[in-house]
Amino acid sequence: MALGLYSLIEAALLCVNAIAVLNEERFLSKVGWATDTVSGFGEQPGMKSQIINLIRSVRMVMRIPLIIVNTITIVLLLLFG
Repeated sequence: MALGLYSLIEAALLCVNAIAVLNEERFLSKVGWATDTVSGFGEQPGMKSQIINLIRSVRMVMRIPLIIVNTITIVLLLLFG
């Protein structure tokens, strides 16, 4: 299988899906990345707090678009193999 544009889009979709399914109570708090560990007001956000904000944003904003894009991807895979 050659590495084409569709393969790259599918890999990006799988990565966004992986971020979207991370559970804060089950996984992130055990690793130490819960929302209570984010830096306070007025402080410069560090790399860890920026990653936590990215994870929270992906889970909140990309919920409906991910359902649609996953459905389209599944249908395309079923039709064209």
